[in-house]
Amino acid sequence: MNRRAYLTIAGVGLGSVTGCLGDSSTAEFDAAHEEYDTTAVQITDESGEQRGSLTALIADTGALQFLGLSDTETLPDSRGMLFVYESAGSRTFVMREMDFGLDIIYISAGKRITSIHHAEAPSENESGTESQHRYPGEGRYVLEVPYEWTTHRDITRGDRVSFEL
Repeated sequence: MNRRAYLTIAGVGLGSVTGCLGDSSTAEFDAAHEEYDTTAVQITDESGEQRGSLTALIADTGALQFLGLSDTETLPDSRGMLFVYESAGSRTFVMREMDFGLDIIYISAGKRITSIHHAEAPSENESGTESQHRYPGEGRYVLEVPYEWTTHRDITRGDRVSFEL
């Protein structure tokens, strides 16, 4: 069995378990962020095979982008945050005041993944803005998802991201 097939099968089983365990945390997360617009996000590989899907909060203003998920205690496996910019460009994300790790996915204007960073949460004596917590990339969109979410789904650079704004 190839790695992608194994990860897909393992992910289905894990999704069933986390779905049962994560319902209350997902409801709490949604209630705490009800002022945000949301969008369904799907990621597919080059052959069109779905690798992952989730519901993302939309951060499309300077204030929402600055805050990001730093005021959030946890991020359920089925949730993320999509940062939307007017145009593609070089950006650097930091882990300011984060209590948990993230995968930071840079996405081109054509909705292809340009890079992925696995960003660990800062330690207690770090602000999250130090050089080891800076994650540069190129894109018009940036998607933050739970730490190693992309690894567990074999999501890689070049995969297509679909969503509606």
